[in-house]
Amino acid sequence: MDLAETRSVKEQLGTAKVLCTAAKSRRTPVALKLEDKQAIVAEVTEAAGSALSAVLADYRGLNVGQMTELRKKAREANVYVRVIRNTLARRAVAGTEFACLEETFTGPTLLALSLEDPGAAARVLKDFMKGNDALEVKALAIGGERLGPERLDAVASLPTRDQALAMLMGTMLAPVTKLAQTFNAVPSKLVRTIDAVRIQKAEQAA
Repeated sequence: MDLAETRSVKEQLGTAKVLCTAAKSRRTPVALKLEDKQAIVAEVTEAAGSALSAVLADYRGLNVGQMTELRKKAREANVYVRVIRNTLARRAVAGTEFACLEETFTGPTLLALSLEDPGAAARVLKDFMKGNDALEVKALAIGGERLGPERLDAVASLPTRDQALAMLMGTMLAPVTKLAQTFNAVPSKLVRTIDAVRIQKAEQAA
């Protein structure tokens, strides 16, 4: 079993454990060890520190298979996904541009962070919700600003990294292209000007 397969198995087991814990939490609270809490906070803080946007969702109603599918789609889009306790989530985002989400950390919380494209997390959750209406977006954040769930489509429509680079290159190349066209036009204009002067002098001499 290679590293990717091992990671996938661990994620599935972790997801199953979290969902089972969530289902039983109202009857039997499960305490995390201090080192486990510290590890979770450190992991999420690191991801949040380099993320471009975030989406919070309520995952109640999703089963293990659906959660595994969501994690797979998120991984393919370079989106960090974590089911996390609200107290730990608040600690993890404190001091980051996602601290604006602190008030929305209520109820079962799934945190999705875009690590490469600003609209990636929103796109992954939007597409996943088409066939899994149990997932409910609670809030989004980008650029230090908290957004309501109604802005999911707007954030999901943001250009990808490649699209943004293409747009930037197009903007940068536009003046260069215009300049090159100007330079190409100079010789022909110069030839016409010289020819006009020659004809004028010839007429004056006659």
